[in-house]
Amino acid sequence: MSKMRAVQIFEAGNADVLTVAEIPTPEPGVGQLLIKISWAGINYIDIYQRSGKYPMDYPATLGLEGSGEVVAVGSKDSNFKIGDRVCWAWGQGSYAEFTLVNEDKAFKVPDGVSMDVAAAAMLQGLTAHYLVTSVYKAKAGDFALVHAAAGGVGLLLCQMLKAKGVRVIGTVSSAQKQERAMAAGAEFVIRYDQDDFVKKVAEITQGNRCQVVYDGVGATTFEGSLNCLAIRGTLALFGSSSGAVPPFDLQRLNALGSLVVTRPSLINFIQTAEELNWRCNEMFEEIISGRLDIEISQRYELADAKQAHLDLESRATSGKLLLKIAG
Repeated sequence: MSKMRAVQIFEAGNADVLTVAEIPTPEPGVGQLLIKISWAGINYIDIYQRSGKYPMDYPATLGLEGSGEVVAVGSKDSNFKIGDRVCWAWGQGSYAEFTLVNEDKAFKVPDGVSMDVAAAAMLQGLTAHYLVTSVYKAKAGDFALVHAAAGGVGLLLCQMLKAKGVRVIGTVSSAQKQERAMAAGAEFVIRYDQDDFVKKVAEITQGNRCQVVYDGVGATTFEGSLNCLAIRGTLALFGSSSGAVPPFDLQRLNALGSLVVTRPSLINFIQTAEELNWRCNEMFEEIISGRLDIEISQRYELADAKQAHLDLESRATSGKLLLKIAG
């Protein structure tokens, strides 16, 4: 039986639990592809799994996202063939030299798109896509507040929202991140390390507040996010990088103006191959045209996964972090 290198965890914990191990190379079953991985994306959901916030069976190989080449196909009537370049956003075990991905979660990398960009685009790009098209259908003239506007999803949200004519307000924690958010399309940027973002949003909108707030930060921003919403506004809480939001009284949503609060997850917005293909086709069309920029800020070797997690958790990074698996 052939072996491969993979980053595994044997228990929940901090970044020290990440271990490079040799494990058996998997074989594809019906409806699965065996992929030799080129690049794997690093995301906050990996940290949630590693830390135990999202429980897993151990030992477990981390990583949901990546790009690579199909080396074996489990179905005779597959739409994929050996040699296809593919990418995916929901294929557990992507911190490895090979992984299995269900066919309905794989997408053929378009001509003209490099493998690193394909890997970097998938999870965060599709997240931004469903947030602006399905969770709340952003439209011209809306005010949208984007927390962590210089983060991986934040930069993509700024670009997608601006393209729709939305007036984007971003929050960031440094001057460098402020520049990046503005370059991506944020009309206004608030330094939440210096200013009360609720007051600033009220000033910017002349008291009218925002139709939608995109919040991937969680505990430290949630209360303020609620108070930045206009009547019947939507708060999309799509992550919790600062910690989980504590329980709260739903009656408050009535008092604040019949607000909508939702906690979406990407897997529920790529339920079918048709939906995945629709989102990917729109996203990659924007990438190929140059209208959507995928910023890759750091690349790491597989053995450096621990450092990648530490860098992401520090919240000092901007843009996408990738693991290089194969040339």
